[in-house]
Amino acid sequence: MDKKRKLERTFYQMHADMLAPALLGKILCRKIGDTILRVRITETECYMGETDTACHAARGKTKRTQTLYETGGTIYVYLCYGIHEMLNIVAGDVGYPEAVLIRGIDTIFGPGRVTKALEITRALNGGDLCSSQELWIEEDGYMPTYHMAPRVGIAYAAQEDQDRLWRFISDI
Repeated sequence: MDKKRKLERTFYQMHADMLAPALLGKILCRKIGDTILRVRITETECYMGETDTACHAARGKTKRTQTLYETGGTIYVYLCYGIHEMLNIVAGDVGYPEAVLIRGIDTIFGPGRVTKALEITRALNGGDLCSSQELWIEEDGYMPTYHMAPRVGIAYAAQEDQDRLWRFISDI
């Protein structure tokens, strides 16, 4: 399939542990001025709600985390360590806070580098990938093989949550 198509809402309404590998190989699109940047998603990481101690929602719904409780396909961008903005895609249904962190694209590794390269800021937080003219995801039929690894940067989480193989890395 050479023709690209924008992903629809139903794609995002699966649980984050299913959405994270499904996003690998998809094309993240960012419109900046008159230019549209298109890059392949190569690494993702999932966060599975209030019972996942690595998830921001582990402490419940707050002003910061309210976006996580929206419908799948909602954009969740937050500031990490006071310097890095992180792009997450909300997964599943309204009311259950799951999300997928975009950790890598093409030759760019690290979620802070991804957002910097694509000029993604918290101004996009709460937006909708299905209707946004600034940020969306396309499908062109490409499906890479991948491997799984433990999530990184979550030393604050319970050991069992640190050990989960919820990071998905494309083998391309």
